[in-house]
Amino acid sequence: MTDTFHSSEPIYLQLAERVKRQIVRGELRLGEKLPSVRDMGIEANVNPNTVQRTYRELEGLKIVESKRGQGTFVTEDEQVLQAIREQMKETEISHFVQGMREMGYSDNEIQAGLESYLTEKGASEQ
Repeated sequence: MTDTFHSSEPIYLQLAERVKRQIVRGELRLGEKLPSVRDMGIEANVNPNTVQRTYRELEGLKIVESKRGQGTFVTEDEQVLQAIREQMKETEISHFVQGMREMGYSDNEIQAGLESYLTEKGASEQ
């Protein structure tokens, strides 16, 4: 997870997004313990204070729970995780559609192109 970070967004938010993606992909499961703040800092090559802020951000979103003396765990509330999954999907679709509209494509052209892609190329990538 030692990827580079973008200077346009705070590192703690980028790290939080990575953790959310790991959860959505199933790499981190319900109730699973996250790495310690120190270990995550080493893994991501960031200051432990940044990781602590990331974990607080995720806790504020109810995605993780801190258990005193035990660590930080992915929530076991499936509804919270499903809501995060839907929100991430909406965000990705919104960025895609916005980009296509900026290039001058109509909604019908976007939809036809996406359907064609999923029919022709999407099946081979699964």
